[in-house]
This record gives sequence, structure tokens and C-alpha cells, in this order.
Amino acid sequence: MIAPLRQPENRRDRVRAATLAEIRQTARRLLIDRGEQGVSLRAIAREMGMTAPALYRYFANHGDLLTTVADDIFGDLVAALVAARDADPDADVVDRLAAAARAFRQWAVEHPREFAAVFARPLPSLTGDCDTPNSQQLSRLFFELFLELWQARPFPVPADGELAPALLVQLRSWAEETIGLPIPVGALYAFFALWIRLYGLVALEVFGHLQYAVPDVQPLFDTAVAELAGRLRAGERP
Repeated sequence: MIAPLRQPENRRDRVRAATLAEIRQTARRLLIDRGEQGVSLRAIAREMGMTAPALYRYFANHGDLLTTVADDIFGDLVAALVAARDADPDADVVDRLAAAARAFRQWAVEHPREFAAVFARPLPSLTGDCDTPNSQQLSRLFFELFLELWQARPFPVPADGELAPALLVQLRSWAEETIGLPIPVGALYAFFALWIRLYGLVALEVFGHLQYAVPDVQPLFDTAVAELAGRLRAGERP
């Protein structure tokens, strides 16, 4: 059976898609050039030669626009991490995890304004941790690598009794709601501990809080990643 031909987009659809893409690009450029406060509907309209009310045909409100920009930023970051993770088809899971970690830092230091917009604090329109489709993909990318490592070579993790009761309840609830896999709560704690160490070091560098002692943070970061990779490869508690 011959598949039906796809109907071509009409001119109105093409114009709308092009305008929407330009709005998103303009908003992101303003974010980079002026910071989050510079991303207003009025500023975007002025840059594009439109009226601010006209933008509401494309975005319901300012928060909707910021959410879309945030998702675009996360999408670029995910693409960079996927490329690094898959660069060497013969790499083991520890090397792929380390490659993704290094790519995370590289993207962050090259895009400090974007990093600040989506990681320093929730954007005004968002709740939680800036939850968008691409931010969820970012979380899955790191967790799936960690889970692959855990399933292939389980390493020592804290027993339930070693964790604070309040933390145990929260991690167990999160696992039941989002993972649905038989993985010890102590392994989830290990995952968060690794992520906090990775994110914390990158954030301290991007926001300039290590300049007083380590102007060039890359050797420190590479040493930390190599140390963690060594412990994971040896089956030791990270």
C-alpha cells in the first residue's frame, strides 16, 4: 500500500513557524546579552519590530516564553552530553559517565548565562527544578548511566539504617513515583551524592567562587572526575 502524501504546510503555517523560531532565538539572545531581566515581551517585540500584544498569539504569557527558552537551553545541553557519551563506541560505562560529566562542565563554562538561567534558581514561571521535557531528559541521561553501572557492578552503598529517617522516606517516595525499579535507597543516595559533587564544582566555577584559590578549575575538575571514575571502576563506594 502506498502511503498517502503528506500535505505541505501552507504559507500561514510557514510564517508562524518562522516567527515562533525568531521569537525563541531573540529571547535567548537577550538572555545571553542582558540576563534574565532583559527577557521581556516588550524587549523582544522591540527587537523584532512587533508589538508586545502580538506576541501573545505565540505564547500565552511571559512565563510560557521563559519555559520554552529554558527547554531550548536544556535541549542544547542534552545534545552536547549525548555526543560526548556516545563519542567512543568501545568505552565502558564508567568512561561514558566521565565523558558526560566533562561535557557538562565544558558546556557550562562556555554558556554561563544559560547555565545561570536554568540551574542557579527556578525561572519565575516555573516550579520545582525547572521541569521541562529536556530537563527530564538530562536527568534520565545521568541516571541511566548510573543505573547501568550499578546493575553491571554493584558497589557498596549505605544501608537504610545508615540514612537519616527523613531522607530515607523522601528517597523511597521519589523512587516509587519516578523509577519503579528494585534499586536500594542507598544507591539513590549515592547517585545524588555524585550529582551534587559534579554540579557543585561546576556551579562554583561558573559563578566565580573558586577564583580566590583556583583560577583554572579544569585540572581540579578533571582530578575529581578521575578519582570518582577510579573508585567506581574498582567497585568501591563513591
